[in-house]
Amino acid sequence: MKALTWHGIEDVRVTDVPDPVIAHTTDAVVRVTSTAICGSDLHLYRVLAPYLQPGDVLGHEFMGIVEEIGPDVATLAVGDRVVVPFNISCGRCWMCQRGLFAQCETTQNTDAGKGASLFGYTSLYGSVPGGQAEYVRVPHADFGPIVIPDEMPDERFLYLSDILPTAWQAVEYADVNGNDTLAVLGLGPVGQLAVRSALHRGVGRVIGVDLVADRVEKARAWGAEVVDASDTDVTQALLELTDGRGPDAVIDAVGMEAHGNPMSEKVIGAASRLPKPMARGAVERFGIDRLAALHTAVSAVRRGGTLSISGVYGGAVDPMPMMELFDKGLTIRMGQCHVRRWSDELLDIVRTDDDVLGLEDLATHHGSLEDAPDLYRIFQEKQDACLKVVLRP
Repeated sequence: MKALTWHGIEDVRVTDVPDPVIAHTTDAVVRVTSTAICGSDLHLYRVLAPYLQPGDVLGHEFMGIVEEIGPDVATLAVGDRVVVPFNISCGRCWMCQRGLFAQCETTQNTDAGKGASLFGYTSLYGSVPGGQAEYVRVPHADFGPIVIPDEMPDERFLYLSDILPTAWQAVEYADVNGNDTLAVLGLGPVGQLAVRSALHRGVGRVIGVDLVADRVEKARAWGAEVVDASDTDVTQALLELTDGRGPDAVIDAVGMEAHGNPMSEKVIGAASRLPKPMARGAVERFGIDRLAALHTAVSAVRRGGTLSISGVYGGAVDPMPMMELFDKGLTIRMGQCHVRRWSDELLDIVRTDDDVLGLEDLATHHGSLEDAPDLYRIFQEKQDACLKVVLRP
């Protein structure tokens, strides 16, 4: 079959790989009908190169049709249309029973000191072949895949795999209500859906922040107040919009590749190009992130407020303003999204006749699997107002 595979820094290719087969009794094989390029995939494109091998199949946002099931999969039938969560969880272990599906102990990567396995996301998370492919083997298919209706377009459901529950969890973790003000830093796909989710949930004020003009305007069109970070001091602007106090909560939907620290960018770039054993050692002992967004969130949120982090970070020795965090008495919640914790609630929302979260129009770019290398580059460079890419193998 054809799949998008990693071959080096900023080098992804469509190649022939072996067809997936049932390896365990709880597996399924899914024929992919739609798959997306996630902002997290851009970390693989550059920063996380030390944890990839040439030929690794990328992609963790996908949906499709069940082609084959193992004998212990009683929840699916061949021909079912499903969307597959990006994290692989069993649904039965101690963590899963508590709704902490991203920490599943059955698929946990204990040797790497990481949580549940993820599709298409490096040796840190199990080296499981991903969904930017024609077919995917889905482990723990007796729990993970979400059966969806047949009559609506793929893009109404595709984002249930990752970015929609990630945005929903970010708002949930922000702990805001109709009397509160929420700021969302970063208006990429997750940030846009966080803005829409917060407005849908009735949060009092929602302020979107980005430095890309078309993303700012998209959030404004959905009803958010906006701050253009390209020409203003974001912290000062947020304070001025909230009587000098700061928002009640701030979502950091940016993560490790924030703009604003050229020195960090040089250090990260140099580390990723070292020989793999040296690079892994450098990342694990001395790794840093670009923290402009996170530090802005800390300085902008009000005293006693909440910081909700959905952007991915991977630094081992990131410098953090601990005095400010402690003095302001902040609550911080973060982590990989527990997709199945939110999937039933979100499925009820997205399958209604009205596309209340604008899912069908979120993608700005579409293509075939063969278009993926070019579309990765366009997405990374934010060319052509690229916000979200959907591929159809």
